[in-house]
Amino acid sequence: MSQKTPEAPADAKPRPAPPFPASKVPQFFQALSYLQYPFMLTALGYTLVPYFNGFQGFWSSVNTALIFAGLGLSFSTLQDTRKTQNDFSKRIWQDPKKGRRALILIALTALLLLLTGMYGFLTAREGVIKEVGFGMLMLGIGQIGLLKAAMEMHERHRIDR
Repeated sequence: MSQKTPEAPADAKPRPAPPFPASKVPQFFQALSYLQYPFMLTALGYTLVPYFNGFQGFWSSVNTALIFAGLGLSFSTLQDTRKTQNDFSKRIWQDPKKGRRALILIALTALLLLLTGMYGFLTAREGVIKEVGFGMLMLGIGQIGLLKAAMEMHERHRIDR
């Protein structure tokens, strides 16, 4: 006995092919996540700039470093959460208690950065506090993305499930 497969109606239009094959999308975002490294190196560079120019423009460099660190964190969240990067992170995400602590720490850091950044950005008229507040907001937004990726890592790698 053979089963018949339902046929498409005569007036049905064929679906267009997706721009990327489904298996290539995660690989594309994994490759894109490597942009985190130039952003983080740029942030590190801006933290070192004041040491070479007598601390002139210190707060401007701090602000720029915070912005690039936030961008780097944002790009790092594009990586494949099905894999851990090293044994240290694997031990954290496999252990329910350690993973929970890590998630709480990331969430509290993000909240602190966002609240402090919003306060500085919205209450200051102009100047250093407003600039650094904006940088803290950018880093806090990156932390939120990191929190989401960390939650996915914790759910995928827990050994108690």
